[in-house]
Amino acid sequence: MLVSAKDMLNKAREGKYAVGQFNINNLEWTKAILLTAQKLGSPVILGVSEGAAKYMCGFKTVTEMVKAMDESLGITVPVALHLDHGTYDGCYKCIKAGFTSIMFDGSHFPIEENVAKTTELVHVAHQLGLSIEAEVGAIGGEEDGVVGKGECADPQECKQIADLGVDFLAAGIGNIHGVYPENWEGLSFDTLSDINQTVGDMPLVLHGGTGIPDEQIKKAISLGVAKINVNTECQLVFAEATRGYIEAGKDQQGKGFDPRKLLAPGFDAICAKVEEKMNLFGSVGKA
Repeated sequence: MLVSAKDMLNKAREGKYAVGQFNINNLEWTKAILLTAQKLGSPVILGVSEGAAKYMCGFKTVTEMVKAMDESLGITVPVALHLDHGTYDGCYKCIKAGFTSIMFDGSHFPIEENVAKTTELVHVAHQLGLSIEAEVGAIGGEEDGVVGKGECADPQECKQIADLGVDFLAAGIGNIHGVYPENWEGLSFDTLSDINQTVGDMPLVLHGGTGIPDEQIKKAISLGVAKINVNTECQLVFAEATRGYIEAGKDQQGKGFDPRKLLAPGFDAICAKVEEKMNLFGSVGKA
């Protein structure tokens, strides 16, 4: 049974660990993440961008696949199905499709419009028992065509959004999507500390978890981060493992590739990466 992310993240913040959000892009990724979470006894959030949902034939298809897989694999750890960087319209589509958690990314709007839209979506989500994430300060890099320059959020704007009743808050602290450049200055812990003190017990979210040094991850958790998003690292290891299988020439005597065998190395690579991250985040055994 899928659940909202509210309780798992409140427990994570209180327990000084973080729950991983791992974005899914196909059946193999979903299965790998679910089985690894079950193996480690860790709660998990399955993130779905609007682009990935379109690739997988829509939000309803994603919901039904995840629900069926959760049941057929005998998953007992808490699993939330979460819209990642959702538009206003995308949030309503996910609510209708049966997602258990949504993110409304209004960071590119003027703060007044972000507040108005977030207020409405908080009311709708909570009426239906869904959790909701909001964002202040655009996350750097590009995701599904949305480009952010890596802003540091204004703590007072964070409080303004947090006070609307969102369940967890993504705040820009110099983090970016994708691979971090060599001249990246690192996370702004002064900003994170100010936001943490300003919003109180609100679980905070760190987007762009790929490539952030372990010691910075741990410090962020100590300052209120309870959810960390990982996508690019999974993409990289999946691609490398699949490429290696092809380059090794492991076909079927000229008959072509069996897709189940072709994607198996990538499946294993995702499992290993998710296990590595869950151990780093401290969520193992917290289900």
